[in-house]
Amino acid sequence: MLDAHCHLDLYPDPTQIATDAEKAGVFTVFVTNLPSAFDAAYSHAQRFKKVRIALGLHPLTASMHNEDELRRFKELVTKTSFIGEVGLDFSREGLATRDRQLASFRFVLRCLEMKPKFVTIHSRRAEDAVLEMLAEEYPHPAVFHWYSGNLKSLSLAIERGHFFSINPSMLWNEKGRTVIERIPKERILTESDGPFIKVGTKTVVPANIQLVEEGLAKIWGVDSSGARTTVAHNFQVLMKPMKKSM
Repeated sequence: MLDAHCHLDLYPDPTQIATDAEKAGVFTVFVTNLPSAFDAAYSHAQRFKKVRIALGLHPLTASMHNEDELRRFKELVTKTSFIGEVGLDFSREGLATRDRQLASFRFVLRCLEMKPKFVTIHSRRAEDAVLEMLAEEYPHPAVFHWYSGNLKSLSLAIERGHFFSINPSMLWNEKGRTVIERIPKERILTESDGPFIKVGTKTVVPANIQLVEEGLAKIWGVDSSGARTTVAHNFQVLMKPMKKSM
């Protein structure tokens, strides 16, 4: 199983969640919100064979994108093939820091120096701006995490070769299912976005990726093992250029 986007450090007991995920056979991309958070968690993440920590600069932490955090991002970018969570948020929650976000996201993409990475992107109400900046600064596929934008922008993202990570919440509402049905299955990955989703009364965990696989299987007309195989193949395709560049 693949959890392409999980905030392990935001659970009350990150070590236990990571341990449980590893026992369940989930390869987990541990996203962070700031370089300082990456620094704090890096040595802990190295203990796990199936956890990969991603270097993040989250748009909703834009007020904290100070000189020290930016400098540290640039220093750390060669330390991991995984980048995230990064991107833009022009919702009511993030609109006040729009200009700061734009500068930070461009900084992130330029730090990649046109080299392929696994880049997991936040794009709430900013899909077109994200696509424009990717076209200018990063000539590789990125992963749109929890895509919630319009179908026109979705079509453009698909046309440009980007991937999309699907979580349980997207399967439980009509808009999310409409988005999923429009995405070619060879561009789909799975994510929990833990701990920001509830499964019943419980907080989602990486092992709940099985629910996403089951939902995708119904949409695709295959069994759950078929959905898992497809997602695993998609992930391998996305990661192949990074292995060549190492």
